[in-house]
Amino acid sequence: MSPPVSRESAPRTVIWQYLLPVTRRQRWDIAVLHSLSALMCGCNCSVAWSHMQHHRHTMGPSDIEGHCGHMSAGQVLRYGPRFPLDLIRACWGQGGAKWRQRILRDGICVALLAGAFLWSGQRFLLRHLAATAAAQCMTVFFAAWITHQGTKNTCQAARSQRGVLAKAAYLMLFHREHHLFPKVPVSRLPELAARLDTQVPGYAASRLPVLPWLNGD
Repeated sequence: MSPPVSRESAPRTVIWQYLLPVTRRQRWDIAVLHSLSALMCGCNCSVAWSHMQHHRHTMGPSDIEGHCGHMSAGQVLRYGPRFPLDLIRACWGQGGAKWRQRILRDGICVALLAGAFLWSGQRFLLRHLAATAAAQCMTVFFAAWITHQGTKNTCQAARSQRGVLAKAAYLMLFHREHHLFPKVPVSRLPELAARLDTQVPGYAASRLPVLPWLNGD
């Protein structure tokens, strides 16, 4: 077995602290996650927990979220329906009592809203349920695989896109920058990326875009 590839670390020559938000309110974060879980028919608390593990163990054996980066496109699409269940199972088994309670609250929120939608019989609400179920199956493809596929044998933290596609994807395709500086808000990632491109020798040239033919400057 080949030794694991050393992952990329954040450059120390770039000043980034000014990109942090002035205040950080955490009081309502979990309530927002529960609300979004209900609307999206998923368990966002398990996603939050697994994403923290993803940053700690990027592409390693303990990275439940990112291990799909080793798969082919066909494999990850077939794996899609199982991915949310794997996140819940891992969070339930490893996250402790606090996260198990949050998973249960997510489940109650989903059951109540989905039940109300089904009881209403409204066609547009039933279509919403069908759309969210399909979206849950595609989460691993769009949220994890496209930004990590092909990086297994490189030192890259993740792929990173520039141009119109990066903006259309709500800036989440600045994924290399997100991994190097996870405390920087998503809204400031383009500014951070520009600094890294111009101030860190070789950074821009080594970047792996998500879609090269839609990659801008």
